[in-house]
Amino acid sequence: MILLVGTVPIREMPLLEGFAEFKGEHILVNDTNLPCTQGTGAMIAAAAITCEYLRSGPPRAVVAGDIGEGIGSLLLYEFLIDRLAELQPEVLVLHYVLPNIGLMKEVVQAAENCPQKPILLADAGSMYAVKAAGLAPKFDLMTPDATELAFLADPEATHPAYISKFFFETEVTSSLIESAYEHEGASRVLLIKGPTDYVVKERKTVSTIPEPDLPELEAIGGTGDTITGMAAGFIHIGTEVEQAAILAAKSNRTAGLMAHPSPRTKVWELIQHFPEVFKENLYAWAGIRVS
Repeated sequence: MILLVGTVPIREMPLLEGFAEFKGEHILVNDTNLPCTQGTGAMIAAAAITCEYLRSGPPRAVVAGDIGEGIGSLLLYEFLIDRLAELQPEVLVLHYVLPNIGLMKEVVQAAENCPQKPILLADAGSMYAVKAAGLAPKFDLMTPDATELAFLADPEATHPAYISKFFFETEVTSSLIESAYEHEGASRVLLIKGPTDYVVKERKTVSTIPEPDLPELEAIGGTGDTITGMAAGFIHIGTEVEQAAILAAKSNRTAGLMAHPSPRTKVWELIQHFPEVFKENLYAWAGIRVS
């Protein structure tokens, strides 16, 4: 089972937990419609449609409302600390939460206390907390952009806002990658998102994905979050983490080509093309065939 965890920007929305479905402009979690715009909603939608195509069973989502006050984030931390051993997910994806170093340490300890430790993915605010807590090497995949990579590479920074000028970069460089691993700010595999996507495993760049080149996607909120959700879906069926990252990056770009995006395009319009992308390309890319 995949467990997807993150906040949505809805004031005072209580914690919801249940199977997730993609419904176009919305996702459905525990009979509640939530907007599929960007952030956690886009990540969940991408994971749900990927799992549906792969026939691997729907993912479970745990979401709570948080507009920056931390209330929903606290509910999610407490849920994970209390319930991970019971739920025993094979894949755990941590997404938008307000960073809390102490609570993130408890979450990772709860994951390690499971009978079988889940494969761990982190993006967005969770990735910031994971790095700041010194926990990145315990994670299997993190999905930074170039600026977030600079944060991972800076041994002193506890948040991307505090990156040293020495580390600040807007481009991916081998020195940043090396520094992220040297200072234990990187997960086992990194998917670095940008004009060219980089997949790095244990310091070594195993793939670069520059095509299709679609700058229009940069203006569409959520197109980085979808990569994380897709990667989780591929990992859940047994795909190696680095291969899942490559497939997610390629699928995202190819769906963008199919969607003919403009700055007005919504991320759910991109997501609805994923099954077509999978049908046409997964076998050629990775030998994955769904009968």
